[in-house]
Amino acid sequence: MGNFFNEYLKTTDDRLLSKWTQYFDIYTRELTRFRARPISFLEIGVFRGGSIPMWKAFFAEDARLCFVDIDPACAALALPGTHVEIGNQADPAFLADLAAQHGPFDVILDDGSHVCAHQVASFENLWPHLADGGLYMVEDCHTSYWPGFGGGYRNEASWIEYAKRLTDRMHSWYTDQDTLFPFDPIAKELHSVRFYDSITVLEKRVKAEPPATVYAKNGKVTLSRRALEVRGRKSAFAGKDGT
Repeated sequence: MGNFFNEYLKTTDDRLLSKWTQYFDIYTRELTRFRARPISFLEIGVFRGGSIPMWKAFFAEDARLCFVDIDPACAALALPGTHVEIGNQADPAFLADLAAQHGPFDVILDDGSHVCAHQVASFENLWPHLADGGLYMVEDCHTSYWPGFGGGYRNEASWIEYAKRLTDRMHSWYTDQDTLFPFDPIAKELHSVRFYDSITVLEKRVKAEPPATVYAKNGKVTLSRRALEVRGRKSAFAGKDGT
């Protein structure tokens, strides 16, 4: 368990905090680099409010911390310097207003309903409002294997299967099967999809240029995008020469 979280759990008050034990090491690994500056953080899912003081203690003093829940009673759980907004995580209009008021976000953590359709809807509506270099994290991905949450093993509607398809879309630079697998614009900004035990982490890094192959010999370094040109991928960046 991450050192901060191990110590923090000993200081909790009467607000219930409920997490799987493996999450704290994942938080430490993925989020420590965001602690040094006042980031904008969004967590979907408030429940009993136990994570609000945890994240307030974890992130920098001036971090902008926003929390979302569908239960109006959660509004009373806000702490000074935090915001709790009430709305449905699958409602595009609500999410657009949320992003306009509090975004762009450096970290988005979906610990909401855990319903697969809601997880997908939140991602598709909030990903455009994630800052370059930011992380989008989805918790409790095990519900992708529960039919009652819209999942089930290899159910195409589950979040896990959706995230697997995101890895394909991230690699769409490299295919020459355009009819079957055309280039997807998300490849320009999806840097990685990392699967942990019940957490998925998606990192955004906007690419100013298409991927290139580096060649080095006798101290001379050159770059080439010939492999993409052959497959017509150079056109994905209008105005770039692709060399």
